Amino acid sequence: MARPGGLVRGFLSVGIWTFVSRLTGFIRDILMAAWLGTGPVAEAFLIALSLPNMFRRFFAEGAFNTAFVPMFSKRLEDRAGAERFAGEAFSGLFATVLALSALAMIFMPALVWLMASGFAGDERFALAVEYGRITFPYILLISMASMISGVLNANGRFHAAAAAPVLLNLLFIAAMALARVRGWDMGLTLAWSTPITGIAQLGLVWWDARRTGWRFWPRRPRLSPDMRRLLAVALPAAFAGGVVQLNLLIGRQVGSRFEGAIAWLSYSDRLYQLPLGVVGAAVAVVLLPELARRIAAGDDAGGQQAYSRATEFGLFLTIPSAFAIAVIAEPMVSTLFQRGAFDADDTVQTARALVVYALGLPAFVLQKILQPLYFAREDTRTPFRFALMSMVVNAAVAFGLMPFIGFLAAALGTTIAAWVMVAQLWWGTRKMGQAARGDARLGRTAPRIVLSAALMAGALWMTMRWTDGMTDVVELAILVLGGAAIYFALAFATGAYRLSELKAAVRRRR
Repeated sequence: MARPGGLVRGFLSVGIWTFVSRLTGFIRDILMAAWLGTGPVAEAFLIALSLPNMFRRFFAEGAFNTAFVPMFSKRLEDRAGAERFAGEAFSGLFATVLALSALAMIFMPALVWLMASGFAGDERFALAVEYGRITFPYILLISMASMISGVLNANGRFHAAAAAPVLLNLLFIAAMALARVRGWDMGLTLAWSTPITGIAQLGLVWWDARRTGWRFWPRRPRLSPDMRRLLAVALPAAFAGGVVQLNLLIGRQVGSRFEGAIAWLSYSDRLYQLPLGVVGAAVAVVLLPELARRIAAGDDAGGQQAYSRATEFGLFLTIPSAFAIAVIAEPMVSTLFQRGAFDADDTVQTARALVVYALGLPAFVLQKILQPLYFAREDTRTPFRFALMSMVVNAAVAFGLMPFIGFLAAALGTTIAAWVMVAQLWWGTRKMGQAARGDARLGRTAPRIVLSAALMAGALWMTMRWTDGMTDVVELAILVLGGAAIYFALAFATGAYRLSELKAAVRRRR
């Protein structure tokens, strides 16, 4: 069983690979913004790409893995039983997603309308349908990759699964560069590249699993007792995942009614997803199997330690990121995206959305920390109820404020709903005992993290005023690195983190 140091090392391992993924993703988005801008082709492709990604989160990374990983982790003591369970789950998921893909290809116009009804009647709709039919098979490939990644993560192997998204970005970059040189249609090039990236990601994790003795081939699905139990746990999680995706759909529906807004929301989403992906994904991937093992063993103290260190790690990196992004949103967007077809107005609108999303960044990460407390106990019904309430809040804010603040209502609804979800998840942990309680160290560090981040944000704001903004790559890098240095200095000075604790956490072995 992993010690706290091993847990932190897992966070760092996944976080580093995720950072590389987000960095290459930025390069991909910079090229896309410069060559496509925020026009019809860009918006149509972004909607088409969101379709398989939405169902991927719904089936593979959402409902399926939240049910599968804890159940699989508890079977690892019996290798033969774990292999049988994983094989049955793989075959069942393959058959389900294959059928879904066939239906989606047939009913693609309806799916596009559900995602972005504001496209109806203009060229974006036909483009989105065409691109959607090309990109949708990606869901089959990435769903299988996500399930195999869950097996690898439960066995403490994080590198291949965390590195797989880097392949996606590198292949997209190569495809866009080739299209630019050869004069190919950029929208179609991106669409056809999407399933190719799925093949590459599936191949990487399948190869890593095979190296460690786990082999996966689709067979005829069978409804064994294990599969019945998996379905019983996964179905409420699927409904919860569906509610989460409905929240995203609400935002896209609002955005589709304003020309350019789908792209503005998408590019701002990419920027705040950097810290969310690095921290939130790392914590969620490592914490769920660890908590499942602790709870199965009756180790409440170990569960508390894992939960507290995950929360501490998440807050330590997320709070300053949220403060910093809110202060330097416009120079960030300008430096990264304003070139070619992406103009100054696009920068202003994207930065406005980014500030709103930044206010919800800590909530998005805290959700990923709190939800494993339920999933590790195979409780997916309670998060589903909470997600329903959050969806109602999101819809009320997004559609209610749309006539007054335009497309920003989509971002504001997402942020407010995220905080409502965190409040419900936290309130629901009161009956879970010691494993769901923060320890004394977390109580000491959390307010000091907030104080350090607020002081750092003040320093950034004053710097922005004195220098009349930062508009090129070097200046932005100085601003970001300077802000990070100030925050870490303040964090250690206030005792938010002690150097001895950090060294011990990273060096301690399993």
